[in-house]
Amino acid sequence: MRFARRSFLALALAACVSPAAADPVADFFKGKTVTVLIGVSAGGEYDLQARLIARYLGRHIPGNPTVVPQNMTGAGGLTEANWLYNVAPKDGLFIGMIQNALPVMQAVGLPGPQFDSAKFQWIGAIAPTVETLAVWTASGVTTIEQARQKEVVIGAVGKGGITDTFPRMINEFAGTKFKIVVGYPGGNDVNLAMERGEAAGRNNTWSSWKVTKKNWLDEKKISILAYEGPKPADMGDVPSVQELAKTDEDRAAIRLITAGTLFGRPLTAPPGAPADRVAALRAAFLATMKDPDFVKEAEAGDFEVDPVDGLRMQKIAEDLIALPASVKARARPLIE
Repeated sequence: MRFARRSFLALALAACVSPAAADPVADFFKGKTVTVLIGVSAGGEYDLQARLIARYLGRHIPGNPTVVPQNMTGAGGLTEANWLYNVAPKDGLFIGMIQNALPVMQAVGLPGPQFDSAKFQWIGAIAPTVETLAVWTASGVTTIEQARQKEVVIGAVGKGGITDTFPRMINEFAGTKFKIVVGYPGGNDVNLAMERGEAAGRNNTWSSWKVTKKNWLDEKKISILAYEGPKPADMGDVPSVQELAKTDEDRAAIRLITAGTLFGRPLTAPPGAPADRVAALRAAFLATMKDPDFVKEAEAGDFEVDPVDGLRMQKIAEDLIALPASVKARARPLIE
């Protein structure tokens, strides 16, 4: 009887210990490849950030899978976002860094987005962003007041994306005369157009200017006319778009249009991916943000690291969908 009891206890203990020792998430990811899709062309801030994260993320995912970045361009980032939401395998092996203006497009009901932002499973972003409108200094326009008097050609990527909506918004609320030309494949292409004199300016984030075109800032080749988001200490005397607006209704519309700044450069998983794997990806992302090698490379590249966690991004997406119809109606014409 004593032997039988001891044997039963040993088997019971083994039954309790074995499941705890197993890690189904690590077992799943081990030996596999996680693909990080990037919805824009190579060389810009989205691409650089996604590739930086991909170099270190696999260290912190259970099972240490290989992580591979892959560009999927088209329709200002919509091709990637729609594919990720509707077509990508829902197993945790496909995640994407999507354009941060796309949730706003979906929130106001524009055609094109084939997804519900609140149902994406957000993973995280390196930091929030600060959107800017910059103009080639040699164009003779260095202030908003001058842009009210003289037409300035602004290059943009896709219709309805932030590179298009940001200058349109300034035209609406500040009375500027920006002529917006859409259709460039990516930000680098607009930069080349500025150097050739084909375009005089563009929307870009403050961090992207510092990462990709720091020499332009140092040599004062561009002038920042307006910004939106938390103002950086090193930007100088530049007005926010909300400061240029005249009414509270206009300022609410501006906050909606630029809500992408809260997302930063966001990584997300599609709906339907198993919750435990998504939780592991979120935890791995936050661990990556503290990885000494990642931090060192981010600092060398002038990337600010102020992480936005996935659960916070989930709440931002849900709040966007829940905004009053009147605010969405005021913002929609400037995003269409």
